[in-house]
Amino acid sequence: MGGDIGPRVNVPAAVQAAREGIHITLVGDEVLLRAELARIEGTADLPIEIHHASQVVDMDEKPSDALRRKKDSSIQVACQLVKDGLADGVVSAGNSGASVACGMFVLGRIKGVERPALASIMPTEKNPVVLLDVGANVDSKPFHLAQFGIMGDVLARDVLGVERPRVGLLSIGEEEGKGNVMVKEAFDLLKMTSLNFVGNVEGRDIFTGDLDVAVCDGFVGNICLKLSEGLARSFGRVLKRELKRHVLSRMGAALSMGSLKNFAKMMDYAEYGGAPLLGLKSILIVCHGSSNIKAVTNATRMAATFMEKKAHEHLAAELSAHSELGQFSRHKA
Repeated sequence: MGGDIGPRVNVPAAVQAAREGIHITLVGDEVLLRAELARIEGTADLPIEIHHASQVVDMDEKPSDALRRKKDSSIQVACQLVKDGLADGVVSAGNSGASVACGMFVLGRIKGVERPALASIMPTEKNPVVLLDVGANVDSKPFHLAQFGIMGDVLARDVLGVERPRVGLLSIGEEEGKGNVMVKEAFDLLKMTSLNFVGNVEGRDIFTGDLDVAVCDGFVGNICLKLSEGLARSFGRVLKRELKRHVLSRMGAALSMGSLKNFAKMMDYAEYGGAPLLGLKSILIVCHGSSNIKAVTNATRMAATFMEKKAHEHLAAELSAHSELGQFSRHKA
């Protein structure tokens, strides 16, 4: 039910995923969902169920209010289905704050995780990079950043297929000792892990493709993500304008159409679907409110891959393997 367009996007995306063999449960207003399904041909034999939920969290509602007053909201019901073992994961394009809150309080956190992290998969010159946290935690501790690195490493291995992810800590300089107190302490903690930690990296290093995981707190990560999205859109508009300016430019654009389409595909956020919330007992993927069918379909594919690869189990195992970091936790054993 979530997103700027709601079922008109989410239902066709679910149908596309179901045609690939992914079992889908649509959660929301049953009448509306059945009406949307009826608009699409060939859905009768697909693995799609509908679970009615009478309420919807509006995009401008406070997460705390939604959790308290809307017990039958589609996002809360969807998370409860996972908790009850009737589904494996959740994909939502709705209120991101409510999605994160339901993930934490309904799905629950993996033992030892204080702060789940939102991970964004971003395009680069070579292979995609995992950036986390991108907004779940605007105030983080060094211990949290170390855990983010472990989580990002598992995501890069299980979902992106990177054998030995290169993990970097986002800072204002590459040299050890650069950054604020939090970053300096996080650097020391990451060095203690078994990760392929490559040290500090700068913002410009994210897009070279020489990094697989970039770690930062949610305040910095969200700014970095939004700046990157805005830059990509502006670059696309400027390029389009300049290619139309002269006859020779238009001819050159026509000859380069294949390359331009490939470039547009690489920069399209829809290629990666949404941001998984890592550190939960199951998978929750938070999509853009403006997500199109392609984005929601790809987010559903990512959720299915996450569960097929048992990434949630690997996350728990990796965090347990680094239990020595617990001494730096707020809640010491």
